[in-house]
Amino acid sequence: MAALARAQPFRCGPACLGRPLLREAGGAAARRGGPGARRGAGGSQVLGKDFKRGIALSAGSFLVYETYRLISRFAEVHASFKVEEVIEQADYLYGSGETEKLYRLLVQHKNSEDAELWWRLARASRDLAQLSSTSAEEKKQLVYEALEYAKKALEKNESNFAAHKWYAICISDVGDYEGIKAKIANAFVIKEHFQKAIELNPKDATSIHLMGIWCYSFAEMPWYQRKIAAMLFATPPTSTYKEALHYFHMAEEADPNFYSKNLLFLGKAYLKLNNKKMALLWLSKAKEYPAHTEEDKQVQKEALELLNSI
Repeated sequence: MAALARAQPFRCGPACLGRPLLREAGGAAARRGGPGARRGAGGSQVLGKDFKRGIALSAGSFLVYETYRLISRFAEVHASFKVEEVIEQADYLYGSGETEKLYRLLVQHKNSEDAELWWRLARASRDLAQLSSTSAEEKKQLVYEALEYAKKALEKNESNFAAHKWYAICISDVGDYEGIKAKIANAFVIKEHFQKAIELNPKDATSIHLMGIWCYSFAEMPWYQRKIAAMLFATPPTSTYKEALHYFHMAEEADPNFYSKNLLFLGKAYLKLNNKKMALLWLSKAKEYPAHTEEDKQVQKEALELLNSI
C-alpha cells in the first residue's frame, strides 16, 4: 500500500523533451548524408518507443493512484458506517441494562479512533466494575481501564461534553485507590471537567447532577479531611448543601425524574438543611422509582431507611 501511496499522476519530465531534440539531431545527420543518418533515424524509433512506454507507465501509475484514493475514501466511509452501527447497538444494550454484553461489544473496538466509542467504553467499563459479581481485583483493573478510555476520548475531541463528564467520573473513581491526598488534589480537575461538560451541553441532566454530588461531598467532608486539605492547599475545595441542592434541582428541571439517585440526593440535601417536609417528598419519590438497575435497588433501600428514620 505504501507503494500505491507514492504513485504520482503523470507529469511531463525529461522524456517529453527527448523526442523533439532527437528528431532535430536525426534530421541534421540525414541532410549531411553521412552514416549518422540511419543511426539517427534508428535512435529516434527506439526512443520513440521508450517515450510511449513512459507515457503508458505514467498513465498506469496515475490509474493506480486514483484507484488507491477511491479505495481509501470507501474504507473511510465504510469505517464510519461501522462505528455508527456499533454505537447504535451499544446504546440499545445500555438502555436494556445489558452491562456485560455492552462491555464485550465495545471492547472489541478499543483501538478505534472515535471519541463517541471511547467514552461509551469508559462508561461500560465503569458500569461493569460496579456490579456486585465483579471481584475486587477485576473492579480495580476496570476502573483504571475506564480512565484510559475516557482520556483517549477527551484527547480525540475536547468539544465532546460526554468525554469531559466521563473523564471526571473516572478520575474520581481512581481516587478511591490512591488515597485522600490524591482524591482532594483531583477534586479541582473533576470540578473543572463537570463544569465544562455543563457548558458544552447545558441540558445534560447527568452532568448537572454530578456537579451537585461534587458539592454535596465537600459540604459533608469530615473534619480530618478538611484539615488535610487545608495543609495541602492554600484554598482547598469547599461547598455547601445549599449549593448542592441548587444543582440537583437544576438537573431535575433539565430532565424530570431522569435518575433515582438525583431524587435521593434531593431528599438527603433537604434533610441536611432541616427541611423534613421537602425531604419526605423527594425520598418518597426515590423509594417509588422503578428499579431497573442494581443502583436503583440500592437507592430504594437507602430512601426507605431514611424515611423510617425521620
